[in-house]
Amino acid sequence: MIVSIIGIFPNLKGGKMKKLALLLLSLLAFWSVANAQTLVFGQSRLPISLDTATDGNSLTVGYQIVENLVGFKESSAEIEPLLAESWEASEDAKSWTFHLRQGVSFTDGTPFNAEAVKFNIDRWNNQDNPYAFAAEGKDFTAWPSIFTNFYGEEGYIVESVDVVDEYTAQINLTRPLGYLPQLLAAAYFGMHSPKAVMESGFEYGGPTKGVVGTGPFVFVEWIDGDRLTLDRNEDYWGENAKVEKLVFRGIEEAATRLAELEAGSIDIAVNLSPDDYEAVSNNADLKVVFPDADLRVGYVGMHQANKPFDDVRVRQALAYAIDKDAIVEAFYGELGAVANEFIPPSLIGRLENDPYPYDPEKAKELLAEAGYADGFDTQFWYMPVSRPYYPNPKDVAEAIASMLSEVGINAELMTEDWGIYLDDYALGKFPIYMLGWSADFADSDNFISPFFSRTQGPDGFGWNNAEAFDLIEAAQSAGTVEERTAIYQQIEQILYDELPAMPLVNPRSLSATRANIEGFLPNPLGSTVPFRTITKN
Repeated sequence: MIVSIIGIFPNLKGGKMKKLALLLLSLLAFWSVANAQTLVFGQSRLPISLDTATDGNSLTVGYQIVENLVGFKESSAEIEPLLAESWEASEDAKSWTFHLRQGVSFTDGTPFNAEAVKFNIDRWNNQDNPYAFAAEGKDFTAWPSIFTNFYGEEGYIVESVDVVDEYTAQINLTRPLGYLPQLLAAAYFGMHSPKAVMESGFEYGGPTKGVVGTGPFVFVEWIDGDRLTLDRNEDYWGENAKVEKLVFRGIEEAATRLAELEAGSIDIAVNLSPDDYEAVSNNADLKVVFPDADLRVGYVGMHQANKPFDDVRVRQALAYAIDKDAIVEAFYGELGAVANEFIPPSLIGRLENDPYPYDPEKAKELLAEAGYADGFDTQFWYMPVSRPYYPNPKDVAEAIASMLSEVGINAELMTEDWGIYLDDYALGKFPIYMLGWSADFADSDNFISPFFSRTQGPDGFGWNNAEAFDLIEAAQSAGTVEERTAIYQQIEQILYDELPAMPLVNPRSLSATRANIEGFLPNPLGSTVPFRTITKN
């Protein structure tokens, strides 16, 4: 350093040179400390609104500012107390009582209490609530997606919220529900300051007002299209965050996120391409990070209104014809595991066996029994876009089609615009097709009800099984984990036997950090990542 200074300032001598050297060394040390206190996070896009129940892109940012009643244990799907210290259900599981953490305040100085819980849930649940407003182009779609519907509409779940006392809130339901805490742990449902919502009006959640919560960070600045900045909440009720400042940047392309990570302009990059795994692993300046198992599944669907897939033997033949191990090894590597059931690892109700191992000869036998000894022609539809469960959908589709051809199933590959694809899937137009699911909340029901229940939305499979419908409703209302586990195992057995769809892969999303980052623990849900424990050395 001193040699460099002499080169720049050759006329400085003696004491002046030493003073300048000390000054520059002090400035360098200050810059290093300041840089170590700022964590820069690269994600695919910035949110439209930070009002978390209205915008899925806001969840990772919002999770640092607003906190849920129920949280997650580190990088697992197991829930734990957060703003609620404990909870219990009534005997009929139609009401749940939450005992709240005392002495917690929103960062605008107002108290967090049962009135605040009621305010937030009423706002999400009731479209006639005077504070049920959202940013332009946004609404509370997460609520009916997870809680079936808004108050007063068909199938709605939440009837009311009672303030029992200052720190006790009771949530009353229209029907028994054994897993309400899991639903409330979804990152959409963080507690926002009632005062801030009421005072900010339609600007709440936007770039000028931000949001106000109880979390370890506070909103500071939002430069639209560029970055979002949060500062550490020095008055946080728990242990303070390790870094002083968070900067969130929207970087659309995964390759660009990786390039910026390699250059050191960001500290963490999420949702990288599986193709980048080797490059990240071999870079000493970076660390690969992923959860033990994401709550996602990629599957091959078969619609039973399309012959010959109305015959269970044909559906089973297709499953035996596909070498799932080979597909996962070729297209996912370390970032995927073979899925033999819809419920992913870490959730209750799995059977943990493989009913359809790769066996092309068995596939041919079943096709012959079904009257298709010479095979048949069909269409196989694949997604036109990359998703975490199918990052390379066309390549996977080509591999599957090749395997099917070996047993006589000649599958013509088809695709179309993504929006039309989803519409046609919902209308049951595809004989066989590729699609997947990423969890809204960490419970087995979220991988069963959307597809196989009596009230399922899209008609992706043309499947009707009254026994399964009844079991799904029984699992929803069962009061204990043991009861629910046993029921979901019965449901999984029915899905094994009748095979309306073939689960293929449980993918893991690839994230990476600079080597000096510690404590980044991605959750299987992806968005519920607490930054409070992250250090930058």
